Amino acid sequence: MKYYSLNRQAPMVSYRTAVINGIAPDGGLYYPEELPILPRAFIRELDRYSPLEIGIQAMTPFVQKDIPKNELESILEKVLDFDFPLVPIEAQIETLELFHGPTMAFKDVGARFMALSLGYFNRNEENEITVLVATSGDTGGAVANGFLGVQGVNVVILYPDGKVSDIQEKQLTTLGQNIRALRVKGTFDDCQRMVKKAFADKSLKGSVQLTSANSINVARWLPQMLYYLLAYHQKKKPVGELVFSVPSGNFGNICAGMVAKKMGLPISHFIAATNVNDTVPRFMKTSEYDPHPSTATISNAMDVGDPSNFVRILELHNNDFKSLKENLSSYSFTDKETKVAMKKIYSKSKYIADPHGAVGYLGLQKYRETHPDCEGIFLETAHPVKFLDVVTETLHTDITLPPQIEKIMNKKKVSIPISTYEELREFLLK
Repeated sequence: MKYYSLNRQAPMVSYRTAVINGIAPDGGLYYPEELPILPRAFIRELDRYSPLEIGIQAMTPFVQKDIPKNELESILEKVLDFDFPLVPIEAQIETLELFHGPTMAFKDVGARFMALSLGYFNRNEENEITVLVATSGDTGGAVANGFLGVQGVNVVILYPDGKVSDIQEKQLTTLGQNIRALRVKGTFDDCQRMVKKAFADKSLKGSVQLTSANSINVARWLPQMLYYLLAYHQKKKPVGELVFSVPSGNFGNICAGMVAKKMGLPISHFIAATNVNDTVPRFMKTSEYDPHPSTATISNAMDVGDPSNFVRILELHNNDFKSLKENLSSYSFTDKETKVAMKKIYSKSKYIADPHGAVGYLGLQKYRETHPDCEGIFLETAHPVKFLDVVTETLHTDITLPPQIEKIMNKKKVSIPISTYEELREFLLK
């Protein structure tokens, strides 16, 4: 499998090179030259396979010639070592819980897959690689945990000061070893701009080998397709119109789901549910892409004004707006609406949804107003404990701290404040 730049001004590369580069030399995101089609019999009998077997079947075409099958199996055994349960909420609505991993967020799968891929590629190299990543919340902790102690790899995480939850901040600032956290005066978009500028900075080349661990990196982005396969794997009866509602920030997760559909998974429609950062919902109404600066909300992992992965979604649909409209709906919701949804879910089913999952639920309910017969799955992307203040204030209920969270609560946060790209550049050169 080869990968090309969506800016189309750089040579095609292997999976290995795409992972190590992170972004193509022309500043574009890498994209696979073709999307393999899964055998119909495999999809039809998906419930007969184990999650590991599903992962191997789906991921092999994307890493062929760079990661041998036995090594891919070893990687996926570590990546998929926790559950992804489908939980009934109400009639024709379920939630897919993606937070049972080490950092209790959906980013764990992609972060671990990338860390293990990069560790395999760098196993015999003397030069160190610096993983540079911006986070609006959960990415930082997942990347930090995934890469912790990986030989020959340093991790530098940028996060917006005061705009992530306390638990999220602890997950990315308390590990030490090869993990460094920089708290940026600004928004996630400011962090992301700094990261992109570093990759384009020719004066860093030769001094620092950079790669990205945001979902712009193919090794972070593509494994997320497994969520949708694993959800379908759990369906016990034939599904009619199956719809996924995905809380969306940088749009990597929903884009990976669309890849799974292109590969043959029978998904009828996708819903990109956002908070008030509504660049994509506005685009779906006007066909004009007009990003605005991001606004802070209680669903902070979605506080993204200019989602990087949307260009991949456009590529998936051949930049055809009509084709995209047939496959994607997108709605935005306020914090007030999110809290009302959290209360509604809890009163109906005693299920505690985090703010991101509640936004996904709202998106599904909005779509069902005109498609009442569909079966809907909304994604729960983070454990509610990661947004403890919001959840307890809204639902007036206590949440027991899981072991993954309890062990970091008394650790000291260590981070370095920066305000400008020049400060980031100086730090990287050191």
